Amino acid sequence: MSYSIYILRRAQRELAQLPKEAYERVRDAIHAFGQDPRPPGCLKLTGRDGWRIRVGDYRVIYEIDDEQRTVTILHIGHRRDIYR
Repeated sequence: MSYSIYILRRAQRELAQLPKEAYERVRDAIHAFGQDPRPPGCLKLTGRDGWRIRVGDYRVIYEIDDEQRTVTILHIGHRRDIYR
């Protein structure tokens, strides 16, 4: 029961700009969505569609489509900037 992972171009740029150690941790968290798109600690967003996962000081905002079995990464960024 694996999910396909799609990363929007904007999120790809945001991921590429992260510091090296944060990049590796976020990359591994995104890769894990293929097996479990709702890992422990994920939260459904209020006020907008999507989910978020915390990876240190960074957040990954994503949407899950259970019928298509896909996870779409929308935003990646520092917690102080991501919700703006």
